[in-house]
Amino acid sequence: MTNRPFHPSFAPLRRAGGLLAGLLLGAALLAGCSSQGASTDCGLDACTVTFERGVEASATILGVEAKLVGAQGDQVTVEVAGEQLSLTVGQQAASAGDLSVSLESVTDEQVKIRVSR
Repeated sequence: MTNRPFHPSFAPLRRAGGLLAGLLLGAALLAGCSSQGASTDCGLDACTVTFERGVEASATILGVEAKLVGAQGDQVTVEVAGEQLSLTVGQQAASAGDLSVSLESVTDEQVKIRVSR
């Protein structure tokens, strides 16, 4: 019989810690958006932005800024990645650089757009 001191293996704990750190970093990248007067729901290559009307609303998503410029009836003007776009519900997506932007809905309180790569 050998008389070795007991040293528990920390490899499983280190692996679990590394996995947790990777998951947190991935979540931070997905949630890497900020907003004022807006809420965002982002995935890997697309975000839905819901702007509040009547306030200065903007959001940073997918590495670009999106702003609500104005809304009248079912037509909305937004600025995405420095480009102003006029959108109407149901129309085909417009391009802003390498992004596609479409208008999902307009109400008296909110404007909802979808921005995708």
